[in-house]
Amino acid sequence: MSRVGVMVLGPAGAGKSTFCNSIISHMQTVGRRAHIVNLDPAAEATKYEFTIDIRDLISLDDVMEEMDLGPNGALIYCFEYLLKNLDWFDEEIGDFNDEYLIFDCPGQIELYTHIPVLPNIVRHLTQQLNFNLCATYLLEAPFVIDSSKFFSGALSAMSAMILLELPHINVLSKLDLIKGDINKKKLKRFLNPDAMLLMETEGMNQASNPKFLRLNQCIANLVDDFGMVQFLPLESNNPDSIETILSYVDDITQWAEGQEQKEPNDQIDVEE
Repeated sequence: MSRVGVMVLGPAGAGKSTFCNSIISHMQTVGRRAHIVNLDPAAEATKYEFTIDIRDLISLDDVMEEMDLGPNGALIYCFEYLLKNLDWFDEEIGDFNDEYLIFDCPGQIELYTHIPVLPNIVRHLTQQLNFNLCATYLLEAPFVIDSSKFFSGALSAMSAMILLELPHINVLSKLDLIKGDINKKKLKRFLNPDAMLLMETEGMNQASNPKFLRLNQCIANLVDDFGMVQFLPLESNNPDSIETILSYVDDITQWAEGQEQKEPNDQIDVEE
């Protein structure tokens, strides 16, 4: 079996660690083996222990104390140190050739937007270690309550898709937090978004200062022109939701062949 992994990305608080734990839990129930690779030098294990942990090489707290750096500077230092010690990384991964690896990444988007840290790690995994990788980008469902936040999240997801150059799925997490604020029919508009329609129907221009009208249109056009951003809904406590997302990841990474995919906006039944 080939080397397979999923990169779990997204802003801080999007539910990445919960998602990783949910994947592990689901895989255990169906008899599959998987391991969490922690790439966040400030993270603590929660439900499941990390099989591979960057903190065994370098930790954020140690760097902040010894180098007198703030958290963001220390994080960048940690990853620069990792890139200089990829032999350690290779040795740690070497024992898991035929098992599923889940790479839990930090929430700081500058690691792939401002400096090419995560893109370099991805290239190393795919080109040097022959991994089939899928990037999974999580965005909190409460972002759909405020359209301007949704467009901001969509741009961030699109940035990750472009810069990492990996097969990619986007996930709308924490759906349970908005069940009382948005109906299923409205939610479907965000899963497979028509950017121009969203800008008009969600009243972005009416709620914004008129001088931002042109900027809003340009942002919506950018999302619309690329046509890349779609979302799968995620409820971490719902096994069916986890299974659906995992089926997409499996198909992308070729873990299992011959699966019949569904469109993202078919994942929620709409009551007319």
